[in-house]
Amino acid sequence: MVKVEIVDEKESNSPYASDSSAASSSESLSSVDSEIANDETIFDRLAALVDIVPPTTRHKITSRIASTGSFFKTTGKVVGNIVWIVTTSALLVGLPLAVSLEDEAKVVAQEKEEQQAGQQMLSSGMYPNPTSSSPKPLVPPGF
Repeated sequence: MVKVEIVDEKESNSPYASDSSAASSSESLSSVDSEIANDETIFDRLAALVDIVPPTTRHKITSRIASTGSFFKTTGKVVGNIVWIVTTSALLVGLPLAVSLEDEAKVVAQEKEEQQAGQQMLSSGMYPNPTSSSPKPLVPPGF
């Protein structure tokens, strides 16, 4: 059973109680020294604000924050998986492809160098031209 007791304002130790020796009503409450303010932390004040917000509103806020957090968590996982798939695919397919293209480019460059060297030998007169009037195109042997 609950016992209800009437407390007289003059007997209480509240800093906001009004008695004749207390500060006048023209002074602000911040100028009144309070023992509670010295012991109270910011966390305690924020925790006390919970009582101001109704429980239904607190539940709505909590559920929205939870759903937003789960959305970002799920989105982060999906994006991470996509990045993982793209990265591994690029390494498994793209890297060997790049290496083979580089090798092919080296072979093509080497063939061009050999062709230029062959043309320089022909033009320098290493092999005499049988008809000096009109040069014939280079024909491989057997054709």
